Amino acid sequence: MISRVLAADLPRHVGGRVRIAGWVHRRRRLKSVTFLVIRDRTGLAQVVLAEPGGPPEETVVEVEGLVTANPQAPGGLELTGPTVGLLSEPAEPPPFDLYRPTVRATLPTVLDNAAVALRHPRLKEAFTISAASVAGFRSALDGLGFTETHTPKIVPSATESGANVFGIDYFGKRAFLAQSPQFYKQALTGVFERVYEVGPVFRAEPHDTARHLAQYTSLDAELGFIDSHHDVMAVLREAIAGMAAAVPSAEVVVPETIPEIHFSDAQELIARLSGEDPGGEPDLAPAHERLLSDWGLREYGSEFLFVTGYPMAKRPFYTHPDPERPEYSHSFDLLFRGLELVTGGQRLHRHADYLAALAARGEPAEPYRDYLSVFAHGMPPHGGFALGLERWTARLLGWPNVRQATLFPRDLHRLTP
Repeated sequence: MISRVLAADLPRHVGGRVRIAGWVHRRRRLKSVTFLVIRDRTGLAQVVLAEPGGPPEETVVEVEGLVTANPQAPGGLELTGPTVGLLSEPAEPPPFDLYRPTVRATLPTVLDNAAVALRHPRLKEAFTISAASVAGFRSALDGLGFTETHTPKIVPSATESGANVFGIDYFGKRAFLAQSPQFYKQALTGVFERVYEVGPVFRAEPHDTARHLAQYTSLDAELGFIDSHHDVMAVLREAIAGMAAAVPSAEVVVPETIPEIHFSDAQELIARLSGEDPGGEPDLAPAHERLLSDWGLREYGSEFLFVTGYPMAKRPFYTHPDPERPEYSHSFDLLFRGLELVTGGQRLHRHADYLAALAARGEPAEPYRDYLSVFAHGMPPHGGFALGLERWTARLLGWPNVRQATLFPRDLHRLTP
């Protein structure tokens, strides 16, 4: 296919004969002529057949023809005098019309037939945005001196005590699918100082909601030699800005300084605005995240809002407490358009502090022996964050269900396709 011309490149070949190849996106058969719209990875190209007929939608074809200007054709061009050849057998009908501008199928139909359904340009767009966002994330952190890493996804113990994990048989031993690269990225701050990773994480949490998945893509970062969680928040702001810049069509404005509110102040604000009393709760309910996001947009004109200082009771044992208010933590969530997008904070870095933190929670240190040993060999003050790629993409597109921004979702009920 070396001589193949892509749809987006046809304007450079007006008046010449070319060979294109792709899928029959749409076939319109009139009385004396047939229009084929061919789809490739760059766009659409119209082909004019002088007789009725032509292969059905989604058949893979190659077409040789003359590139002719026609303002009414997609892109203002079409191929005339064509020769059409099949590159596969005529296709069976797709589960719904892929040529229509909007998707008329239900979400279960889309997910059940994902391999074909994702060919729809609107559905495909989400994953083009995801790819660009990851590229922007990498570029931003590379520019800040971070090193990309790739850590194991089969681990000997749960990353966060008490959380649900997927257990597996590892050559007769008990092992787990990693909930995050947390332990490894912390250890690697002792090697590279600044690290990041893009990879899958697994959560066996029985949540059947529009925001939860059993497997998702996490964008993680960890950095050493920090003063507090605010240093982590500053790096996160740069990463988010890099992701937004990589998707200009999303028109996301990332403030130079993202506004923040302490968890205790957020609870008072929620009580004042909603009439509810969330006092004593260690976390924010989804409705409260939406309320705070709306407030942040009104108050600061920002679609992003940091909530800092979550109660220690809610955070993992490795979270650094606030020295001035030990019941609260040096941690944060970043809300984006009404949804928790990122969780992060400062970690403990002294070996003795880890032993004390586990003892305070009534947990033995032995299961974490390898992890804890790193801190006995000198670790700098450090912290990091984790960002859910699918949530980010769904928020950018204004889609209500994170599965719409997930390739082949895995959740409480779905293990196929």
